[in-house]
Formats: sequence, C-alpha cells, structure tokens
Amino acid sequence: MSVAAAATPLEMAAAVLPGTPAAIVERYATLAQRAETRSFGLIEDDVIVLDTETTGLSHRDSELIEIAAARLRGREIVDRFDTFVKPSGLIPEEITKLTSITNADVAHAPSAIDAVASLAEFVGGCPVVAHNAAFDRGFIEQVPGGADVSDIWIDSLALSRIALPRLASHKLAVMAELFGCESVSHRANADVEALCGVWRILLCGLADLPAGLMRRLADMHPDVPWSYRPIFSFLAAEEPDAVFSLVDSRYELLKDYEEAEIGSAARVDADELVGVSVPSREEIEERFAPGGLVNRMYPEYEPRSEQVQMAVEVRDALATSTHRVIEAGTGVGKSIAYLVPMAELARRNKVTVGIATKSNNLADQLIYHELPRLAREMDGGLTYCALKGYDHYPCLRKLDRLARAQEIKTNRDPADTLTAIAVLYAFACQSPTGDLDGLGIRWRSVNKADLTTSSRECARRLCPFYPDKCMVHGSRRRAARVDVVVTNHSLLFRNVAAEGKILPPIRHWVVDEAHSIESEARRQWAIKVSADESRAVFERLGGDRAGALGKIARDLALSDAATLFMGLTVKASSSTQRASLAMAELFDAVRELARAARSEGGYDNANMWIGNDLRDSMVWAGFEEVGRTALDALDEATKNLASLVETVAEEKPDLVTDVADGQRRMRELRDGLRLILDGADDHYVYSCQVNRRLKAGGECLTAERLDVGEALAEEWLPEVHTAIFASATMTVSDSFDHFQHAVGLDRILSSSSRSVHLDSSYDFERNMAVVVASDMPDPRSRDAYLSALETLLVDVHIAMGGSTLTLFTNRRDMEELYDRVEPRLAQRGLALDCQRRTTSAKILRDRFLSNEKSSLFALKAFWEGFDAAGDTLRCVVIPKLPFASPSDPLSCERGAREDRAWARYSLPEAVLEVKQAAGRLIRTSTDAGVLVLADSRLVSKGYGKKFLNSLPAPHQRIEVRQVGRYLEMWRESHERR
Repeated sequence: MSVAAAATPLEMAAAVLPGTPAAIVERYATLAQRAETRSFGLIEDDVIVLDTETTGLSHRDSELIEIAAARLRGREIVDRFDTFVKPSGLIPEEITKLTSITNADVAHAPSAIDAVASLAEFVGGCPVVAHNAAFDRGFIEQVPGGADVSDIWIDSLALSRIALPRLASHKLAVMAELFGCESVSHRANADVEALCGVWRILLCGLADLPAGLMRRLADMHPDVPWSYRPIFSFLAAEEPDAVFSLVDSRYELLKDYEEAEIGSAARVDADELVGVSVPSREEIEERFAPGGLVNRMYPEYEPRSEQVQMAVEVRDALATSTHRVIEAGTGVGKSIAYLVPMAELARRNKVTVGIATKSNNLADQLIYHELPRLAREMDGGLTYCALKGYDHYPCLRKLDRLARAQEIKTNRDPADTLTAIAVLYAFACQSPTGDLDGLGIRWRSVNKADLTTSSRECARRLCPFYPDKCMVHGSRRRAARVDVVVTNHSLLFRNVAAEGKILPPIRHWVVDEAHSIESEARRQWAIKVSADESRAVFERLGGDRAGALGKIARDLALSDAATLFMGLTVKASSSTQRASLAMAELFDAVRELARAARSEGGYDNANMWIGNDLRDSMVWAGFEEVGRTALDALDEATKNLASLVETVAEEKPDLVTDVADGQRRMRELRDGLRLILDGADDHYVYSCQVNRRLKAGGECLTAERLDVGEALAEEWLPEVHTAIFASATMTVSDSFDHFQHAVGLDRILSSSSRSVHLDSSYDFERNMAVVVASDMPDPRSRDAYLSALETLLVDVHIAMGGSTLTLFTNRRDMEELYDRVEPRLAQRGLALDCQRRTTSAKILRDRFLSNEKSSLFALKAFWEGFDAAGDTLRCVVIPKLPFASPSDPLSCERGAREDRAWARYSLPEAVLEVKQAAGRLIRTSTDAGVLVLADSRLVSKGYGKKFLNSLPAPHQRIEVRQVGRYLEMWRESHERR
C-alpha cells in the first residue's frame, strides 16, 4: 500500500472527467499521501475486504472457484483468508486465461459449502467491503450458509462514486494504479490487496466533501436500512456544527470555474459575420500529413486519402456556406475528418459549431477522446462541451426535496435510491457541469423521474439553482461560450421544434450517423396523447387532499386571501377530477376503437391508422363523441388551473410551481387531442396504439409529421449556413435521392448542396462474403419458410462454430425458431441466446461479447449500433427483408397520397436497414465475416437488385442445403490467413 507510485497532478488530470476544476484535481492527487496518516477510528477496525473469482458472470449458471479476504484494523492487514473452491464442472477456457486458475488448482479444493462455512467463521459477522458487492454477495449467498457470512455488505464501487465523483473510471484496477496501491490481476487475493489500499482512499475522499454533507446523508430516511449510514454518521461527527447547503456549495464551486476554464465571452452568432475565415485546402491537407496535427494527436496515425478528401469537402462546404452529404465507409475516420475543419472555423471566427450524433457511444468518444486530443494539439487550444436533453441531468431542486421527503416511493430496494442521492450530491458538489449517464446509478431500482425534470416541469425562475447553479441551464449557458457543442439528434430536433430556444445559435453543423435522422425527427416532433402521460398529469395534480392541488390548498389555508384562494382551488380541483374521469373513458374508448376496427399490428401492439375511411365510419362517430366530451373537460380544467396559478402567483409565486407545471401539461393534452380529433392538418399522419397484452394502460393517440424533409427545408436549413450529413449508409444503388428527400435537400437550390461517396479503407471483397439462400420458400408461406429457415440456421451456426447474430423483423418468428434451434445447437455444444421481452439488451450484448462461441437471436435494437469486433461476430443472418408492415400508419398514409409510395419509401428504407445490419460484421481492418440473406425475394423479385447492389461486397447464390458446406470452406480459408 505504498504511495510511491501514486499519480502526479498531471497524471491525475488525465484520469478525471474533462472540465474538472483544478482544485478538485489537486485534492485527488494528494489523497494517497493523506491516507497514510489519516485515522478513521472505529469505522476502519475489523473490516473484512473480500473478492471472489467465478466460472462466469451469471449467478444462475456460474460457480465460485476462489475466495479471498483480509481483515483490516486501521492501515494494517491483521489476518487473511484464501481458498480455491471446487466447482461442479470444468472451468471455462476463457476464465483460465483471465485468472490463471486451472482445473488442477481446484481439483482437491473444498466444496462451495465448506469454503463458505470457513469464510463465515473468518468474517465473524463483521462488515464486508467488496468492489461491486452485489456480484460477490450473490455468489456467496447462493451457497447454503452464505447468508450467515455478514449482514453488512459495503459496495466500494458505489462508495467510490460518492467519494470520487470526478474520476473517469471507478474500476478497481484504475484506482489502485492511480493511488499507488497493489496491482489488480484478476486473482482474488491480489484484488483484495488492491482494495485494502483503495478503501482508505475512499474514506479520505468522503471526508473531503463539503462540510455538513455527511450529516445530510446520514440523517436522510433513517427508516431505510443502508450500509453506508454508519460511515457517514462517523464522518459527520467530526464536524458536528456544519450545515450543508447545496445552493452554497454550487456557488462556491462555480465562483472561479467559468472564468478560468471557459472564459466569459459568449461566442458570436455567425449570422452577424460578413463572411467566415477558414483554412485553405493546403492547410487542411497539412493537418493530415505526416508530422501534422492529426499525427501529433495519434502518433501511430497513417494518412488515408479518403479521410483527407472528406476533411477538404467539409472545409469547402464551410467556405462556401453550402451543405454536404457524405457517405464514408467504415474505416475512413469520419470524426477526425470533420472535427479538424469545424474546430478551425470555430477558433478563427469565435463562433460555436455543433456536432449531433445518434448514439451516446459516439458522443462519449468525441468528448472523452477525440476532442481532448485535438484541444491539446491545436494552437490556442479548444473548448467544448456535451449537451443533452433535460432527463440526462440531475434536477438539484428535486434532489434536495427527495433527500428531505418523508418516504421513498419505489418497487425495489429504497437503499438504491439513497445511494443515488448520495452520488448526485457528491457529483453536484464537484462538477460545474455534467450529466447522469456515466454515474453508474442503478436506474432499474431508482425512479429516474424523482431526480430529473422535463422542460415542462422545470420551475426555472422559481428554483433556487436557476440559472447558473442548475446543471441543465448552466450547461446550456456555458454551451454558448465554447467552440464545439456535442449533442444528440433528439435535442437538435427538439431545438428546431422550439424555434431555437434550447441550443445557442449554431449555424454550422455536422450531423453524424445521419442515416437515422428522418425517423428520429419524426419521433421528436410527434404529438402524443397517451394514457400514461395523462395518468401522470392527474396524479401529480391530485385533488382536495393529495398532490399539488392538495398541497396548495394546505399552504393557502392561513393566507389573508384564503377565501378567494380556496374558492379557486376547489373549482380547479373539481374540474380536474372531471377531466381525469373523462380521459379515463377516452382511453377505454381507444381500446374499443382498436378492437372494433380489427386493427392489425405486431404480436403485442396494435398500431392503427386513423385514415379517412375510419373517420367516416360509425365506429369513429362513437369514439369522437367520447373524445369531444374529454376535450371539453380538459378545456374547463385548464382554464380553472390557469386562473388559480395566475391569482396565487401575484402574492405567493413559490407555491404554484407544481400546479403551473400540471396546467401546462394538461394544456398540451388538450391541444394534442383537438388536433387528432379534428384531423384537418394534412402535415400529419394520425394513429392510435394499444398494447394487447394489457387489459388497460398503454393506450396512445399520435400525430406524426408525414414529410420530415419539408419541415427541415422550411424550419431548419434556412437557419443553417452549413450542414454536413455523414454516415456509412446513405445510398441506395449508388443514389443519394432517398436521403436527400428525407432531409429536405431536394427542396432547396441544387447549387447549395453536394453529395459525395467515399469508399471504405477496408478490403470488403477479401474479408466479407455475402450469401443469398436462393431457394428459400416465400416468407408468406409461413410453415414451409420456418421449416427451411430452421435447417439453414442450424447449418450456419454449426459451420461457423457460433459467433452468429441473427436479426429478425418480428418476435413471433424469432421465439418460435429459438425454441426449435436452441436444443439442436446445445447438443453440439453451442450456446444460443434470444432477446425475450424480459431480457435486458445490455445483458445480451455483454454476454455475446464475453464468449466468442456464443450466438444471439435479436430484434431491432441490434440492427445497428452494435459493435462486436474480431471473432466475437463472424456471421450475420437476415431471415427476412425488413420492409415496413403494410398496416403501418405511415405506410398507409403515404400509399393513400402517392401511387408509388412503396417503391419511393419502404423499399429504400429496407435497403438501408440491411446495409446497417451488414455493417455489424466489419468493424476493423482485420475483421472477416459472412452475411447470410435468407429471403429468396432477393433473386425472384426485380427490387432484389436494389439490395444486392447496395452491399459492399459481391454476393453468391447458394441453395439452402449447400450453405453450411460453403461456410465451412470459407471459415477454413480465412482461419489459415
């Protein structure tokens, strides 16, 4: 536990999140030194530090193979425990590689029952500290007698997120190296040594948090058993008179940060500039030349002609205030190609530029990797920040409220909510800006809505943190003072809908992963009247005794104008109750409407088009009568709530925040319902959704923009000087027409945009095979099709030795085939997973990536954005072309308005989805894989050429019975390379 190798301040600065104040970095850098002399009394006496090694990650399927523990008293280890454990089966090869524990090591080891009994004797009921304690505790307590080991388990992983909230990683190995502790080696005894050193670092980190915070944490919700409470209570006793204020802590944190880290000058709106200064083409090429800017960012960098060409195209677009559509294949290096010229523009002209991405993975890659390197190497540096939607940030007003609330409402362990509160308090005390996404909070157990807010719900000027001390509004204010803002597609399109009131005035944009923006814009601009939202509004408002109305009634009871206020409150409460009942009847009618109209749709969900034929029917007439009654009730309640808010706000504005939010949300319900009932605005397609698996709940009425491109051409592109649309999948048979129409570029002057295709730097023809199972039965002949597909899937998995991802278009086929195929593969020693309703997509991804021989049947979530480089994914199977359902409301509306709608929309959208799925295969220059297309329409229908001509490698037609043999030969030839 030496401090000799502890990180220097410079090394610590590289290990914390970007934007960490220098004072926090300095404090972290001295922790190891201070931990050598700091004493923590009783809370560090007789503490057991524990770690386990297991045959896998699943508590259900894996077993213990090693247990190690150490007894700590102060800074000393006074006793040790270490034993191998004999599992019931063999240790998997990959576990032996990871841990070096062999079957010979455990051959004569005690059984799990005996080992855990010995552990219980060693622990003697003392508190146990483990990193990710739920994992170790789960394995210990699933063994008979394991529950007797200890009643108190302290998760040092969660505690590290409270003690050191600005660390970029809380992995034990990372912290052990940073603070000069013993190294982690994936052996239980070595990991215990490391954690013994880290444990005191964490106690010092907790002691560094603002005065009074430990008392706040220790005293909140005393009725909830919480393993960290004794630690916080002890530390609180060291400062008995300290009083914590999050408002004051935020003030002190932000006081010097903005001037020092960002600067005070807001960026110029590019609309105010006569022209912009951009580097020349030669200067851009120099940035990518050997020894240039990019080479300094990445010493191993080798220039790629496609990347340089893309950077020059971006530069030209900026210089001429025109737009670009750039399809750049995998491996081109799109991010650096657009970042360099965009950053140069921002620095030279003192404007803010924007990058909008679809996935958090790419946004994090930019914020935590690309932009920091670019900032270090650019002359004059570079400032940047990430900006996300409201629900990605903690609401500090709600955080304070929940900490002081009388109870926690949750269906899971309330201790998880207390831990989340503690993490957020610590994060807010050390983070000028930042979001929730990397904090490791277990949102399955914590109600996220209790700790975040929405645009409609935000109290704004009535909130003590508004604007600068608030993490949402503070981030938005700071975004107007940086060079580069990284955001997501969702927020970009919400900003368009809000007429530019969310983001700073950014006139130069890169929209990366642009293939999906039409559907994302449609989703963000959709107007929904849902049973879930309605229920939430009325529950929040409450009535005479409950909710916001009940609270305001109690708060106003002793007011000088109590008679006036109470009259308004009673009127608002009674009309709100009537509206609640009317809306409940409306959603009952939605379910009846779907049933009477015999709506089609997926397995679980009915998604019914509300077209002219339905509106002319008697079924609709009955539904509309119920809808108009609900509309009148909403209108009356909205007016009465508005009168209450307006009158009370004149004297007591702080009392009406929640009621005002409810009134705004009810007004939106009313306006949305009126739009859908009238159906007069032909910019929209109207539909209703019902979950068939539920007897009630989940009903929704929806209005979606039919033509997103038209909206972008009218409402966004005129406000933007340059938009760079980039993706690896944009063309259909080498044509950009579909994409240009989707984003509105075909509605503006043709001279204002240019489309460019750049080939991938990867050798697809050498490393990727495309196989079309040419004699598959038509998918519409379901029995024959599924039988042939079963045979094909078994052959493919056996030939490839697993590592196969099969992407289905519907759950019914997937689950039926899984039940047929899985037993046959199991007989051959091959593991197959299935994306069932109750299975987490993240768990499936992690399980797939952890075992090179595992395979997966999956749905939409895995069609794109799933990266599995190397031998973890060698084959992708697409059983059926992903055409939109004929009953899909958008398809129905398009078909009613245009004769060739299917060819113009559904066909190219399906082609792009297949291209995305194919893109899962080749993620690096050394990857190799096979794409198997099991839909014979590719060769029997004329449109099949659209798909095949859009793929990056040539295809081969092979009969179903020969596919397995072909794959065996392909695999043998590629494994010999």
